[in-house]
Amino acid sequence: MKFQLGKLARAACLALCGFSLSLSAVGDELSFTPDFTDTDISEMITTVGRNLDKTIIVDPSVRGKVNVRSYDELTEEQYYQFFLSILDVYGFAVVDMPNGFVKVIRAKDAKGAAIPVVDSDSDAIGDEMVTRVVPVKNVSVRELAPLLRQLNDNAGGGNVVHYDPSNVIMLTGRAAVVNRLVEIIRRVDKAGDQEVDIVKLKYASADEMVRIISSLTATAAKGGGGGAAATNLLTPKVVADERTNSIVISGEPSARERIVRLVEKLDSELETFGNTRVFYIRYAKAGDLVDVLKGVSETVAAEAAGGSSNTGGNRSSRSSSRGQFSIEAHEETNALVITAQPDTMRTLETVIKQLDIRRAQVHVEAMIVEVSDGDGISLGVQWATEAGGTQFNDGLTVPITEIGAGVWQAQPTEGTTTCSGAGDNQNCTSNPDQLGNIVPLANTLSRISGAAFGFYGSNWAALIQAAANDTRSNLLATPSITTLDNQEAFFIVGQEVPVVTGSSAGSNNENPFTTVDRREVGIKLKVTPQINEGDAVQLTIEQEVSSVQGQTNIDVVFATRQLTTTVLVDSGDMIILGGLLDDQVEESNSKVPLLGDIPVLGHLFRSTGTSQSKRNLMVFIRPTIIRDSATMRNVSSRKYSQIRAQQLLRQEEGVNLMPDLQMPVLPEYGIDQEISPEEQAYLDYLKEKAAAEAEE
Repeated sequence: MKFQLGKLARAACLALCGFSLSLSAVGDELSFTPDFTDTDISEMITTVGRNLDKTIIVDPSVRGKVNVRSYDELTEEQYYQFFLSILDVYGFAVVDMPNGFVKVIRAKDAKGAAIPVVDSDSDAIGDEMVTRVVPVKNVSVRELAPLLRQLNDNAGGGNVVHYDPSNVIMLTGRAAVVNRLVEIIRRVDKAGDQEVDIVKLKYASADEMVRIISSLTATAAKGGGGGAAATNLLTPKVVADERTNSIVISGEPSARERIVRLVEKLDSELETFGNTRVFYIRYAKAGDLVDVLKGVSETVAAEAAGGSSNTGGNRSSRSSSRGQFSIEAHEETNALVITAQPDTMRTLETVIKQLDIRRAQVHVEAMIVEVSDGDGISLGVQWATEAGGTQFNDGLTVPITEIGAGVWQAQPTEGTTTCSGAGDNQNCTSNPDQLGNIVPLANTLSRISGAAFGFYGSNWAALIQAAANDTRSNLLATPSITTLDNQEAFFIVGQEVPVVTGSSAGSNNENPFTTVDRREVGIKLKVTPQINEGDAVQLTIEQEVSSVQGQTNIDVVFATRQLTTTVLVDSGDMIILGGLLDDQVEESNSKVPLLGDIPVLGHLFRSTGTSQSKRNLMVFIRPTIIRDSATMRNVSSRKYSQIRAQQLLRQEEGVNLMPDLQMPVLPEYGIDQEISPEEQAYLDYLKEKAAAEAEE
């Protein structure tokens, strides 16, 4: 009963609004006969919303009057589609919101609204606004999208967007238009002719044949006229198979047949024996490839003759085959000039292409880190009298007797007068005072470290020495080198030190000579990298750090830390090659027997020294594979910027005694320094002057 009352109420409203309403005889379904004559569009929207029980939100820009009438009875679905068509004609669109509301806005604003996204199984029809994502399998969406935009209402609510990575097209617009575009895509998105023809060549080279065919098709494409353009569209794809010396042709059947006939005509035996070609080598050295290619040519010729180049019975075949080819290197242009039979030429061409490739490089950084600490302390007491005394010469204390001898030699000598003859004939000679030799005393005192106290009196002398030392060192060296794959590289930073290797005085000291050799001292790095599958690098490394430690009476003493090893490491990873942890404690004690063992007082008759040293030495390595110029620029830029940053820091600190001195600084990476430092300084002065004037 309530349903019937609701139907009657809606019928009464329709009668008042100019509608003819009748109840269907089947299932009490309402039918509508709309008649909007000179009706405001807002009133029409309100009426339709009331009739269909929909909450409709109207944009303020929706204005105007409509004049439309239907002479057929419409169901509720037809009535709603009739409503959508009216809005479409007047430039408006309806957007169904997920919350059940309906918005009426301008059609050109609908593409940015919350339009529902439908799939292939959707029943969206008519003028309803929808969005659909269509995957394309065989055609490029970049080329298809411009064609679809011409068929869509782009000025209204329609829109066509393509997404290359997924090869999909997104369509927005009226459901009827979107469905039509989807049907067009379905018919256009068909795979082309998948059949192929494979033509095996007997005499010609597959690569050379493809080059000729490509040149012919390119020439045809440049020709004018509709016939040439139409032929271009039917041009098949031609690919060379070097392994079987065949060409693969795909495309439209008639175009494939035309290419096959052309190939058969070109694949003919040469009129004269052999042919000559020039191969320009891009990465390898032409001279290095000659021996390899000659060996390959001999093997191919021997196999063609039915024998093996390694058997003695076929020496005549090998001799004859050598005369059938010629391989020469032209160093000036880094090219190979080859004369050979067609089958041998094809083999050599394949080998050259596989050998003439861009070789990867390896940037190797070796890091030597050494941290050492050393502490020492010594205390000694020595006594001396005219009869004797104690002396300790353990390297930590200076003997008191040596000091006494130095003092004695440093004393001056008084002059003397010597006379000869008698009476008036007496002849006297005066010798002046002689200064003492202070050199021995100075050398002795220079060896005293720390504090030394002594006294002398009553024919007794005592010397007390106390010293402590503390040493710290921190060494960090990072030699680096870049080399090609499987190419040895050597790096050294140091100096050459002369070393005596022999001497001879000769007989009767005549013609004496000394032979001297020079030894390189410093940081050395020798590395041979081999790039394995993936990003692993096998490194054969020889690392050496040497220095001059001191000098003896015989020759120079060198300190050397050397490492030779072979490791496998991934690119960019750091591994440790070797290390040394050294902790030494030395204690020396010199004393007078019995007296030195007396508690407390025994310190007056002994000398004690203690030293401790710790050294921590580690060697690390980090290889980086460089396969392209971008990686090389990154590595070079990092090192370049590091040096430039240090120069900028030194420039900022300046020189204390020369504040106006301009420190040299590298230009920014990638910027060439084409002007002199003086000109650059003048330009900097002008910039500073202009900045100061701008501030004033």
